[in-house]
Amino acid sequence: MLLDTIAAISTPRGEGGISIVRMSGQDSLNILEKIFRPKNKKVSELKNYSINYGHIIDNEHIVDEVLVSIMKAPNTYTREDIIEINCHGGYLVTEKVLEVVLKNGARIAEIGEFTKRAFLNGRIDLTQAEAVIDVIHGKTEKSLSLSLNQLRGDLRDKIATIKKSVLDLAAHINVVLDYPEEGIDDPVPENLVDNLKKASAEIKDLVSSYDKGKIIKDGIKTAIIGKPNVGKSSILNSLLREDRAIVTHIPGTTRDIIEEVININGIPLLLVDTAGIRNTDDIVENIGVEKSKELINSADLILYVIDTSREIDEEDYRIYDIINTDKVIGILNKIDIKKDIDLSKFPKIEKWIEISALSKIGIDNLENEIYKYIMNENVEDSSQKLVITNVRHKSALEKTNEALLNIIETIDMGLPMDLMAVDIKDALDSLSEVTGEISSEDLLDHIFSNFCVGK
Repeated sequence: MLLDTIAAISTPRGEGGISIVRMSGQDSLNILEKIFRPKNKKVSELKNYSINYGHIIDNEHIVDEVLVSIMKAPNTYTREDIIEINCHGGYLVTEKVLEVVLKNGARIAEIGEFTKRAFLNGRIDLTQAEAVIDVIHGKTEKSLSLSLNQLRGDLRDKIATIKKSVLDLAAHINVVLDYPEEGIDDPVPENLVDNLKKASAEIKDLVSSYDKGKIIKDGIKTAIIGKPNVGKSSILNSLLREDRAIVTHIPGTTRDIIEEVININGIPLLLVDTAGIRNTDDIVENIGVEKSKELINSADLILYVIDTSREIDEEDYRIYDIINTDKVIGILNKIDIKKDIDLSKFPKIEKWIEISALSKIGIDNLENEIYKYIMNENVEDSSQKLVITNVRHKSALEKTNEALLNIIETIDMGLPMDLMAVDIKDALDSLSEVTGEISSEDLLDHIFSNFCVGK
């Protein structure tokens, strides 16, 4: 499969200034020679790491005026010869350029195949490959910082350090067991044990960082709930600083789930404006109501909205009773025309924020309260240190630490060294799972299926 030369459009489809058609593989330069006519030069004369003006040709007919970047193996993204054709950004012309490339010997790339080749050819490990897609999907400065740290190889380097501690122990045990005549029968040297304990502590820190890393990467899923026409959509629009949801005085206007992401001090907040929860005979609206009830159970944070311009009624209490978490902030909306409300009847809600979404009163206070909630999750400054954001890494590291603790216990109890063999293998295998040195084809297919074709 790696013998094939692959090609794909690497820029978003549609009209734009330019599009890029990318090739990677051993025949890239040969294909370019067939289809590219540089100005005043031959393709064979073009230098490595150069950008060259010319035309893409199909049967001596000009397809497009282009700039071609040439990058020769091994110092490229995939460690193969890479050609990038910068053509005009129209949908049709880009497809025509790709068609010419494919007609002359390349095949269309699979999803994520360029990055998969970078991994298979040893330029990056699996953690760095996963970081590529995280960089592309980064929603905030903090999430981007975490992804760039991983792309740089910080996690790979930490895993290598931990692995060295285990390999040093394995080497010592092998000498003891393979060369008994050397008389090395002392306990495991103290420095090796200390290194194992340090490695275990570092793994524990990494595992414990997952929850905060997940928040920085994926954000807090926040549901705005309340009965119809209490101002949920107005609150969403106020937080977004734009009109995204329909705002009317007609109950049941929001019939489906509306999702938007906002940035609160570097933390992505996935805001979900739910359909107002009420009893209704409208089939479509009722579907939205049921989705809202499901969302309440899956949300990381709930914003429970009460309209203070009206008396509290049974609908307010019924929605409140659905809430089964203490991760909730109460919002008293329309305070510019408010009535007195007995908040003691809502004991699950410790914090209430008074706002007027329509007049934009108290919105900053609401944002600050949401941020305080996030800070209680201890995510501040997490982007400045090594943090894991991938559940696959967390699971493998947990298995690694379990094996390390078993090894340390075996040493502390003075048991025979050969009893550590299984745990040493388990630790090394689990660490190799993180970096992809041990990986199944199914796992690789799953990871790279999240990429676009041109990456």
